[in-house]
Amino acid sequence: METRTVVIDYTPRAVFLPYHASDKRYSLTVAHRRAGKTVARINKLIRCAASAEIENPRFGYLAPYYIQAKDIAWSYLKQYSRPILDVGGKVNESELSVVFAHNGAQIRLYGAENAERLRGLYFDGLAADEAQDIAPSALTQVIMPALADRKGWLDLSGTPKGWGNLLGESYKRAKDDTAWFVQMLKASETGLIDADELKNLQAMMPENEYLQEFECSFDAAITGAYYAAELQRAQQDGRICRVPYDKALKVNTAWDLGISDSTAIWFYQQTGREIRVIDYYEAAGHGLDHYAGVLDKRGYLYGTHHAPHDIQVRELGSGKSRFEIARGLGITFNVLPADSVQDGISQARLLVSRMYFDEHKCATGIDALRQYREKHDEKRDINLGPLHDWTSHAADAFRYLAMGLSETQPKRAPSRLVTSWMG
Repeated sequence: METRTVVIDYTPRAVFLPYHASDKRYSLTVAHRRAGKTVARINKLIRCAASAEIENPRFGYLAPYYIQAKDIAWSYLKQYSRPILDVGGKVNESELSVVFAHNGAQIRLYGAENAERLRGLYFDGLAADEAQDIAPSALTQVIMPALADRKGWLDLSGTPKGWGNLLGESYKRAKDDTAWFVQMLKASETGLIDADELKNLQAMMPENEYLQEFECSFDAAITGAYYAAELQRAQQDGRICRVPYDKALKVNTAWDLGISDSTAIWFYQQTGREIRVIDYYEAAGHGLDHYAGVLDKRGYLYGTHHAPHDIQVRELGSGKSRFEIARGLGITFNVLPADSVQDGISQARLLVSRMYFDEHKCATGIDALRQYREKHDEKRDINLGPLHDWTSHAADAFRYLAMGLSETQPKRAPSRLVTSWMG
């Protein structure tokens, strides 16, 4: 069999030479904007796919959204793989994939907003780019199972946006784990952006945004985050702590019910004006019977289960609503009225000052609330309401928690009543 040498027109930037030289199965790059991390990831995928000698090699590039994968990476994939495709192969524009003829290797682009699409697939290597906008649950529920049987490699990259996402949570674990290659690329250290330009950027941008985008700060406040200030005060006040389940009080729940995406459930107890948020659960791809089992497994004494108004919509296939299906499983929901999202957010923000959160059982939900934020149109300089991403499910359920509380709130609270278990 004739062996041909193909040269790809890619010269790695010096900061990515250690990345390309690493032979570790897991890699993570935290990089400032315009560092070139996406080009480096695409070229790693091409090199691994072109040199693969296993049967039916398959590699993937994952972005937070499918359209984002197309906008960010598709042109790079076609550009850098062209010398190989010219020898033999094909480009599929509708599937955003390339296939190399010499070994049948495929590289395909995916979006994490439809992560369920990856279930049942295998990968010999997967690069998850802009991982700060991907839910951390995607790692255990979808990504790692897809890599397991072929022992495929995993590559994560992005620019910080708080801790509670795939990039932040993975960096916490990986930075001290010798099984991972980890690099942190700050603009002040890489030299990739001219020093005068960095000064201009720092002068023109809010400090938190500059620190996040160019100095790779995970702790910088996220612009437009709805609950960040309230949760910061709760942290400072010691209200994000261990919150025990009180068997003398009933546990109420607030749900955001997904169909193809996630279902989120907050568990809380109330005594007087004090609200104890004791637990949180979120999952995707399951029917209501799964969540009924989750409630049973928790073993709590339940009170009221709150759900949004659309739970009463009948499904075309079964002719039943999810309200009826849940009732058949032993869960009777209190159906909340249709609400203004902004009014609900304002109501929930006011209630945070009365809340205690269990720092362990509610960690995923708290991280989502910290990052739930306004979508901003930069060109028109207007806000467009809440950004719908992985944080939305926890935030919507939290809003329903606030609505459920307002329905049961007494008109006048007793004066001088002290109820705090912390006291």
